[in-house]
Amino acid sequence: MNFKIGSIVSRISHNHDVIFRVVSISGDIVFLEGVHERLSADSEMNDLVFDSDKVNDENDDDIIERNVRDLNIDRDNYFYIPGKILHIDGDNNYLDRCMRFYNHMGINANGIRLNEAAISSKIQELIKEYRPDIVVITGHDAYYSKKDDKKNINNYKNTANFISAIKEARKYEKSQDKLIIIAGACQSNYEELIKAGANFASSPKRINIHALDPAIIASSIAFSDRNQSIDLIHMIEKTKYGSDGMGGIITNGMMFVGYPR
Repeated sequence: MNFKIGSIVSRISHNHDVIFRVVSISGDIVFLEGVHERLSADSEMNDLVFDSDKVNDENDDDIIERNVRDLNIDRDNYFYIPGKILHIDGDNNYLDRCMRFYNHMGINANGIRLNEAAISSKIQELIKEYRPDIVVITGHDAYYSKKDDKKNINNYKNTANFISAIKEARKYEKSQDKLIIIAGACQSNYEELIKAGANFASSPKRINIHALDPAIIASSIAFSDRNQSIDLIHMIEKTKYGSDGMGGIITNGMMFVGYPR
């Protein structure tokens, strides 16, 4: 097959479950990133087929419309100041989509593209610069299931990098009420990310998550009242795979509510 950088493909051996974009090729090995899922993978060339017909199956506009509709804000009498978001992403494509999502939601968000391994060395500096209420630490990850040890951090592509970044952020702000951290990507070690200090993380069942799932969680918290606990189950159910893909702890929102408008 004549694959090239940017080709849209799926894997025969995995029953075409994930649509990928080719990011590099080395001999007969093709390196892939999920189009919709935050997943990195590699594959032998003969296991791939072109699959561009499915690339538009999941429409960001539908997800945006659903989340805007779910806000249910009384705009007649009150004014609102949503929480501020700093979104650090290992993937430019996903970052652009999340920033578009925040823009449509009317949220003050700053987006930074950093390789997952570099986030921990930069995160305190970025938090000091942008002063966010909510930090998203995401990109790509993968659980190497052939090794069959979900507790071993070395069996994950980027979970260790996410853990380091969370710990650095917590050195700056220990309180999980004052700084909300959302971390992880596809198949990340959920338990270890929570232990490191994340409020929300992926992935309880080591499954793939949608590119916009971290942004959905972040925006829900940004639009939740500071004086009230979030509806944890309802919020997680707004993500593509629910509690299989995302989980976290009950905390207060980050939105100020004022009167009169």
